[in-house]
Amino acid sequence: MRLALIAAAALLAAGCAHGPAAQAPKIDLPEAWKLEPGWREAAPNDAQPRGDWWKRFGDAQLDALQRDAQAASPTVAAALARLDQARSQADVATAGLFPYVSLGSRVQRLQISANRPLTNYASPNFQTIQNDYQLSFNVAYEADLWGRVRSSVEAARATAEQSQADLENARLVLAADLAASYFNLRELDIELDVLRQSIALQRRALGLAKDRHDLGATSGLDVAQQQALLDSTLTQVDVLRRQRDQFEHAIATLAGKPAPTFSLPPETGPRAAPAVPLGVPADLLQRRPDIASAQRAMAAANAQIGVARAGYFPSVTIGPSFGYDSRTWSRLFDAPSTLWSIGVALTQPLFDGGRADAYVAFANAGYQLAAANYKRVVLTAMQEVQDGISGTAALDSALAQSQLAVKSAERVLQLANDRYEGGAASYSDVITAQQSLLNAQRLSAQLLGQRLLVTVQLVKALGGAW
Repeated sequence: MRLALIAAAALLAAGCAHGPAAQAPKIDLPEAWKLEPGWREAAPNDAQPRGDWWKRFGDAQLDALQRDAQAASPTVAAALARLDQARSQADVATAGLFPYVSLGSRVQRLQISANRPLTNYASPNFQTIQNDYQLSFNVAYEADLWGRVRSSVEAARATAEQSQADLENARLVLAADLAASYFNLRELDIELDVLRQSIALQRRALGLAKDRHDLGATSGLDVAQQQALLDSTLTQVDVLRRQRDQFEHAIATLAGKPAPTFSLPPETGPRAAPAVPLGVPADLLQRRPDIASAQRAMAAANAQIGVARAGYFPSVTIGPSFGYDSRTWSRLFDAPSTLWSIGVALTQPLFDGGRADAYVAFANAGYQLAAANYKRVVLTAMQEVQDGISGTAALDSALAQSQLAVKSAERVLQLANDRYEGGAASYSDVITAQQSLLNAQRLSAQLLGQRLLVTVQLVKALGGAW
């Protein structure tokens, strides 16, 4: 009866010591995104792969850079090493659930003081110098009555899962950063091509203005105005080239290549942003690796509460051992040389100056911190997705309007040239028309670049493509 009561009390205390059930912070998730016309919602499916989303852009150069980056990035390599460490640490924690079995041996020659107290060992031939041969088989096992070991295993496994999510997030961020730098560079290629065409047009106009001035048809003001416009355009080329160099160097670093030996030739081919399927806001809890990481961190912090609470209860260790001990090797395995022991060690803290309370308070605060961080990550994710949705709709409209503006500016320039050659307009009208066309073309290129960047950011915000 007494043993039954002790066992029942132990089980009850064990239940109290184990960590509380982890509960995610309550977040009022909306049922749907604010969608502009043209969007469609996707059916979530966690079983499908989420990688290689950049292939939707149909750019072979970007695909090659992404392969190099994923294989050679130091950031991804560091995240992978942290994952290996976390998995190994989880294996170490799991080993605590099992007994520790060891085989020990000892061979030594020693001298015992003949003048020590109680040196009369009943044998008149007792020698102070002798050999000692020992072979032992030992077992050590901590009885996890209060859940300390189980909570440690839960924390280690959650940390390993968090490291896995961190690795996926590192890959996603790397791919998004590389794609963003790449499309920034290509947008500058288009702008530089626009400037190149404008410079060619302005130089022809400058030649025409000089010819008309030499014939006395116009004043030198027309030549000076055209020369000033050409010089200003040439200055813009130098500025854009510097910006392009910076993006090229960033791409080299992201792709794991030395910047001084890396270069990308200009490319001005047509580009279009692919459609990105959406799910409902709650899908972010499954799709984004940074949310998964924050959730695993919360689970690990919760398990640490169980570890801390176990400090209130006694530690129970069972340690049987069996072996042989003899002064001579030939008699080591004789029956009289046998030795064994079995016992249970119990240690109950009585006074620790508030250390156990402090550990529990620290663990509780750690859980609250992880829960707050989880909520922050979820809210930030929803903001980023909604920003991407709104930005995409606005940029689509602006890009279409800018293309109309380019066509209108081309017609205005043609009319200004015709009126100037017919003497019906001053050359300042031609200059204004040239500048308006240049601005419209550059704005259209910039909007295209922003549209591609918003698509990349939206894919990143959604946690990758299905």
